[in-house]
Amino acid sequence: MLLFRSLKYYNYRLFFTGQSISLIGTWMQRVAISWLVYRLTGSPFILGLISFASLFPSLILAPFAGSLVDRYNKFRIFWFTQIILMLQAGTLALMVWLNYYDILWIGILSLVQGLVTSLDVTARQSLVVNLVDRKEDIPNAIALNSSVFNGARLIGPAIAGVILSSFGENICFLINFLSYIAVLVCLLLMKIKITVNEKSTENIWFDLKEGFRYLKASPNISSLILLMASSSLLVIPYTTFLPVFAKDIFNGDATTFSWFESCGGLGALIGAIYMATLKSHRNFTRIIIRSSFILSISVLGLAMSPSLIIGLLFAATGALGLMAQNSSINTYLQTHTDDKMRGRTMSYYIMAFQGVLPIGALMMGYFAHLFGTVLVVALEGVAGILIMISFILYRKHRLKEAKARLIT
Repeated sequence: MLLFRSLKYYNYRLFFTGQSISLIGTWMQRVAISWLVYRLTGSPFILGLISFASLFPSLILAPFAGSLVDRYNKFRIFWFTQIILMLQAGTLALMVWLNYYDILWIGILSLVQGLVTSLDVTARQSLVVNLVDRKEDIPNAIALNSSVFNGARLIGPAIAGVILSSFGENICFLINFLSYIAVLVCLLLMKIKITVNEKSTENIWFDLKEGFRYLKASPNISSLILLMASSSLLVIPYTTFLPVFAKDIFNGDATTFSWFESCGGLGALIGAIYMATLKSHRNFTRIIIRSSFILSISVLGLAMSPSLIIGLLFAATGALGLMAQNSSINTYLQTHTDDKMRGRTMSYYIMAFQGVLPIGALMMGYFAHLFGTVLVVALEGVAGILIMISFILYRKHRLKEAKARLIT
């Protein structure tokens, strides 16, 4: 079947299975942490601060992670990060199980997760291309990878909503800890040989400069990374405020919050399925523009929603746009980057997405504290529309320059 063609590869099938189980636990923990922090503090700013702690390391460490992945065995790096993340989840589960509700330690554990994830995501993204044998199946493998993530985003919060209401946050954290067993078992069963690039005799700073020069010489790639960074700073932080919409704006509880996350997961899953059906020759730039507009308009619609049902609808369409935007940018970068530069290129993509996002979350959290959540989220939607207009104008300018050079 065209949609699942990458699953014919043994190693990718194992990767897909392990991630399907583990990411459900990851999303359960994300929902539980967001709800726990907001329940304990009632502060959108603290909520943004915890998000900042979990994602900010990607801004600083992602380029270094890319160099490490290009230098060493990415499969072993991925194995190592999964073990550390499992221990982090176990520590958080134990702390909450003992009723030690300390925001400082939750922040520290979130920071540890961010530090490890900056390496984990780079290794994971770069590893996908080694799990399928045919290059034309790479876009499908990337899209299926996104569908796993967003399918878990649909299922995980739904389960978390029931568990949070019935048993509390600690069970969610424990399930996430146990879910890593599936990943480790699947990694053990893989039969994979990774060709490690010849190690550079230069230091890691040379690798960083080389990666930056590569991006500078590739405007199509660098413009997409800048688009991702702008969106992460000014638009995507709306996701941080979903607990605020659930609890304060629509007068709900933990179950209401899980509805928002599950609707987001459903929209993103639909987007992932659409992306998985695409072939590698499709015009991904056009998809990026359309999906970015869907995201921005949905964020604006969420802020202006008169009822919970309308808010849930815009949460779904916003996640669809966000998923299609990220997946299409990811696919373009993976398929248009030299193999020896892929780790560094993807590290800049991760830095633009996960590294810039916490700065945006912290900044928007502060503004929400001053001016109100609804106004700030509405302005995020407007900012997204302006960003895309600027991107379209830039692309047109580039095309005119290219045509002028051909004429001369």
